[in-house]
Amino acid sequence: MKKGYIILLAAVVSLAACKKIQNGFQSDFIRYKDNNLYAKRGLILYQSDRINADGSTPPYTYKMLNLRKADGSPAPVEFKTSYDITVFKAGQSFDATTDTTVELLNKKREKISALPMYFNETSGQLTFNKASANLPLGQYVFDVQMTNPTGTKLYKSLATINVVDPTTDDLFVITDDVANGFNDVTGSVTPMRNPIITCTKVNNNGARVILKMVDKNGRTFNPKNGEIIKRGDRPTFENYAKFNPVIKTDTAMICDFEIAPFPLTKYVTPTTDWGFLMYYRIPSTYAKIDNFPTNVGFSVNPRWSWQLKLEGTYVIQVQFPDVTKK
Repeated sequence: MKKGYIILLAAVVSLAACKKIQNGFQSDFIRYKDNNLYAKRGLILYQSDRINADGSTPPYTYKMLNLRKADGSPAPVEFKTSYDITVFKAGQSFDATTDTTVELLNKKREKISALPMYFNETSGQLTFNKASANLPLGQYVFDVQMTNPTGTKLYKSLATINVVDPTTDDLFVITDDVANGFNDVTGSVTPMRNPIITCTKVNNNGARVILKMVDKNGRTFNPKNGEIIKRGDRPTFENYAKFNPVIKTDTAMICDFEIAPFPLTKYVTPTTDWGFLMYYRIPSTYAKIDNFPTNVGFSVNPRWSWQLKLEGTYVIQVQFPDVTKK
């Protein structure tokens, strides 16, 4: 009897020795930190988190499969279409001390044809670039196929790409915004209501700011005929226009700034760091301030500081809520 047990045990050991040992582990629960991924259209660079392999045995690779709309219909062709974008050449970056003309700047830049989205097959990260401005807004679902020493597995509907427009804070930041009434006789100043500064993106083309100043009724002050003037030696729009001169029209001041952010660098003189401040005056000849004395002229003295973070064409409007154009 004892001999029989020994023979049976030997047989079990033999069978176990013949059975293939599994080579590692592949989790059923790989994931992104947040399976809702956001692509803000047109930003210079956005990267998602890596895929968390949940302890799966490395090395592993991933493939994105079946990118589709949330309703199951095919993803739009824009995801697989290449677009021309301007980028800095490998190893190059902007230098404010030497890149002082468009010609010098362009020696460091090149135009490339790029897809709006790339999927990293090693990490599972999604990368979006400026070409993503062409992607239609919406939600897009995709599957991921993972391969590691254990084998290959498909993970259905692993994540959703939410293509959204950048927020105002992604594009435009205001850091200073005040106005004072300037007594033309005494030179004293009296606080006014703060101007209302808005930024509206017109399109993704070029790198242009169209700066307008309007009264409380939306009537535009004309910079071309002297309705908007400088204030002594203080910085204005022109001081931050590094590459192209400011163009004055009947309704606006226009600057082609070439590269974001704009302003690109602070304005610093031997005695003062002005940051991004801009100062202007609207002479009392052209403006009346609510509830100010009428027996003496009061000019409008606005001051602001803002920065655009992305190329494109924008209208920046400064509205004076207590000023009427004469």
